[in-house]
Amino acid sequence: MKIEGTLEDHFEQLGDDHISSSEETPLRKDAFVLGDDEKIERIKDNVREIMLTLGLDLEDDSLKGTPNRVAKMFVKEIFGGLHPDRKPKSSTFDNKYKYGEMLVEKNITLYSTCEHHLLPIVGRAHVAYISNGTVVGLSKMNRIVDYFAKRPQVQERLNIQIVRELQNVLGTKDVACVIDAKHLCVNSRGIRDIESSTVTAEYGGKFKEEAVRKEFLEYINMDTNF
Repeated sequence: MKIEGTLEDHFEQLGDDHISSSEETPLRKDAFVLGDDEKIERIKDNVREIMLTLGLDLEDDSLKGTPNRVAKMFVKEIFGGLHPDRKPKSSTFDNKYKYGEMLVEKNITLYSTCEHHLLPIVGRAHVAYISNGTVVGLSKMNRIVDYFAKRPQVQERLNIQIVRELQNVLGTKDVACVIDAKHLCVNSRGIRDIESSTVTAEYGGKFKEEAVRKEFLEYINMDTNF
């Protein structure tokens, strides 16, 4: 029992210290054996049990539908990015107009979920690339951010996954992503610091060069209130 308690304290501390285990989202090999409908049914039963354990009256009109709503939200919405079939198809096009400077898509709205406490992460992502002959539709950059955000996440991993995906799509290492986000696991529990936000970055290729990185950061700091 003492060992179990020590391990529980250890894992609790890891969560508060914002530790990530790998670049890939940890998934079991059988993660997609069950279909969405069966997952919803199982999660619904589990959410119901949690609510009953907390002492809530599930016969109340306001609470009756909560287990089903939560289960559908988990599978279809906030964790929908776990399934590879939902990855956005990112068609590329020839850079016929020979645009040779960096392209920046900034202030992409980001909603994700902290994998340590399953509380929201809310913020902005700023993504850029330098074309080596191909370009991608602007909305696809937003969709890639949204796809990888819709899973239990650690912010550092989210940066890496966004950059790796765009590097694969565009066939270039010259991709960068900066994320500035609030974590409700920090803002609403634990230290309860409502003012702090977390900034993380991943730079590939030319963006590792100081001058290129500085140019990118200057772009995302431009005032674009229209």
